[in-house]
Amino acid sequence: MEHINLVETFSEFKEFKNIDRETMMRIIEDVFRHMLIKKYGSDENFNVIVNIDKGDLEIWRNREIVEDGEVEDENKQIEYSEAIKIEPDFEVGEEVTEEVKMKDFGRREILTIRQNLMSKIQEYEKDSIYKKYKERIGDIITGEVYQVWKKEILVLDDEYIELTLPRSEQIPSDFYRKGDTLRAVVSKVDMRNNTPVIILSRTSPSFLERLFESEVPEVYDGLITIRNIVRVPGERAKIAVESYDDRIDPVGACVGMKGSRIHGIVRELRNENIDVINFTGNPSLYISRALSPAKISSITINEADKRADVFMKPDQVSLAIGKGGYNIKLASKLTGYEIDVYRDTDFDNEDVDIQEFNDEIDQWIIDEFKSIGCDTARSVLDLSIEELVTRTDLEEETIKEVVRIIRAEFE
Repeated sequence: MEHINLVETFSEFKEFKNIDRETMMRIIEDVFRHMLIKKYGSDENFNVIVNIDKGDLEIWRNREIVEDGEVEDENKQIEYSEAIKIEPDFEVGEEVTEEVKMKDFGRREILTIRQNLMSKIQEYEKDSIYKKYKERIGDIITGEVYQVWKKEILVLDDEYIELTLPRSEQIPSDFYRKGDTLRAVVSKVDMRNNTPVIILSRTSPSFLERLFESEVPEVYDGLITIRNIVRVPGERAKIAVESYDDRIDPVGACVGMKGSRIHGIVRELRNENIDVINFTGNPSLYISRALSPAKISSITINEADKRADVFMKPDQVSLAIGKGGYNIKLASKLTGYEIDVYRDTDFDNEDVDIQEFNDEIDQWIIDEFKSIGCDTARSVLDLSIEELVTRTDLEEETIKEVVRIIRAEFE
């Protein structure tokens, strides 16, 4: 029995790891049946047997024996005189089974079969990768950096599938070399020119969410719900959490003992400052928590315009705004309210440490005021210019400038 040997061809297909044995056999059978239809007009009376383990394939054609001269379809029927040459005991009406041998296919047909096989398998491989990663959107992937370019990084997963991390999806302080291990979330999967393109992200809020799920068991188990996440990648993030179990402190559980749980996340995000706050349905309280670490004095909310006017002590304003304005911007995004911060100018109740003015007043001048007991803004304003000149070693013009700066802060 002569087999159509495909050992070399099958060995080429072993590199396709996303195709299981049964699927591979089905693809090979489909390709050969397509060729049989093209050659004989039909494949209904053919049996195609694929053996990937041995690397061979058998094709058998079944034809009905008819009287000589009564053949209407040469593919499905055979004359009696031809049938008894194969087996002398055959009779009219019986079925003859013959093997289709390699010599029955021309050289061009064999080449076409190989090309079609490779094309079909590669197409299936790409489609399999696309479907696999389409289902993994939002999941964290750990891969190895294979190539670093100016605009993107090429990453290989554990099955050597190519993933892409664009520069726009990297944390500004990210720096990788070839061979480094990288963690990111799958953010988008597209098909471009019939090739799957898998985009990773380290700046997406979902990346931070998945990191919390991996570090905080209560989040993974659903005991703590993440209600919202906003980020300025590499700078600051705010995450609102909630627990329906009164016995669980959601903020404490997320931070961990002495910050043990959140430290790993902060390191992964290149020391991004993460504020974890308790979610609440009370807008005033929610906004107050979102502006942490600043403490507010009072708040007025306009629900129609989704605006909030927040009043606080002068020394809390800079904390509310934060470095680069990130704190107040993220608080607005987290709560959904446009937040405006105002200084509370009630002199009877408010005061500011004079050290708060060190960005406008030289430190040696501040130290001079402290030496006479004037360590707050109000204590300076309570004294006249003449008395300040007398009690300090400062020039009158210097004292007037200091008073002007302090008054401007309150006004």
